[in-house]
Amino acid sequence: MWLISMAVSVLLVVSLWKLFTKAGKPGWAAIVPVYNIIVMMEIIGRPTWWTVLYFVPVANIVVSIINMLDFAKSYGKSAGYGVLMIFFPYIMYPILAFSTDTKYVGPVALEAAPVQ
Repeated sequence: MWLISMAVSVLLVVSLWKLFTKAGKPGWAAIVPVYNIIVMMEIIGRPTWWTVLYFVPVANIVVSIINMLDFAKSYGKSAGYGVLMIFFPYIMYPILAFSTDTKYVGPVALEAAPVQ
């Protein structure tokens, strides 16, 4: 059982590493605990202070859902793909990372921000 969980963990780290690299960010950021969330915020276009919300009970669930949906959209996928990433991350992250047709399209959360 321990071996299986280690293999799945390594697969997720490798997938995140590859996704960060596709977005032009350092791949090693996938293995640094809080910095990987900050890099993910940069990839999706959210302000970095949203990282603090991951440490607030209940808010962390809402922020995680929003970020997964935005993360999928940042790679040109639909909101439905983002929902699948929420429920099946061990399957969807590697598919997104190792798919040759998946390209980083840019931060999508910036598009939703009102122009002043």
